[in-house]
Amino acid sequence: MPDCVFCKIVKKELPSSTFYEDEYSIAFLDIKQVSEGHSLVISKKHYENFFDVDPVVLQHIILSVQKVVQRLTKALGIAGMNISTNNGRPGQEVFHLHFHLIPRRAGDNLMMWPATSMSPEVLKIMAERIRKFF
Repeated sequence: MPDCVFCKIVKKELPSSTFYEDEYSIAFLDIKQVSEGHSLVISKKHYENFFDVDPVVLQHIILSVQKVVQRLTKALGIAGMNISTNNGRPGQEVFHLHFHLIPRRAGDNLMMWPATSMSPEVLKIMAERIRKFF
């Protein structure tokens, strides 16, 4: 994609703080740090999001995510990490497959999303509706 910022990073047309690269993915520090060490693992080939990536490629990328998380945890001296990906609107800002790796530290008070408790009855109805698609 000619106008994709992540494709430009892959092609080295834009600068990045890249610290890992393999055949399928690269990892670099996010320019908008949620917490110190917030990184992205992106696919080298352009896929819009999780829904359209080739399953074999996705397996390689997930293994890269695992490797990067293990190294980041050691490098940053942290015990936890949030791993997420946004797919479609609302939420996704860059339409190129990527995973956010957000280091967590004790007492960081990061709220990734607000949670709402639901009754067991509501959850049962929702699960039944979803189950029909499997």
